[in-house]
Amino acid sequence: MKNLRRAMPMSIVLLLALLVAACGSSTGSSTPTPAANTPTPTPTTAPANVMTATATVKGQSATILTNASGMTLYYFKPDTATTSACTDGCATTWPPLLMTGSGTPTSATTLSGTLTAVSSGNGNQVEYNGHLLYTYSGDTAPGQTNGEGLFGKWFVATTDLK
Repeated sequence: MKNLRRAMPMSIVLLLALLVAACGSSTGSSTPTPAANTPTPTPTTAPANVMTATATVKGQSATILTNASGMTLYYFKPDTATTSACTDGCATTWPPLLMTGSGTPTSATTLSGTLTAVSSGNGNQVEYNGHLLYTYSGDTAPGQTNGEGLFGKWFVATTDLK
């Protein structure tokens, strides 16, 4: 029983350290190695890649941006319009929405904002109104918004994003 009480706080500290490491940026050049039998999320790439859907965000119905597969798109507050603060290990959990080829990203619907692609630390990354876009590996089906508000830095990209 005494060993269990000692192991519990250490387990919580280890879990928190892993969560923080997954969302921070890294300046090293090492590539994390996924655990055996764990699929590694890959960046989403497509020439015409942004769609819209209706989903519940913070208990409210909202029109959100999705990738071509219908997966929710997010933005990361620490990013700038041209620099991704989410690279390396972070980009494994939050795969960036990348363009293939040249040109401008398009939408299957009319958007009130502007879609562009910029060269970020992740590649030719799609942005909406100056916010780089990502999917979240914790969303396993279209319409899920499990990444909303995580760490106070990740938010669902809605069509009215300024």
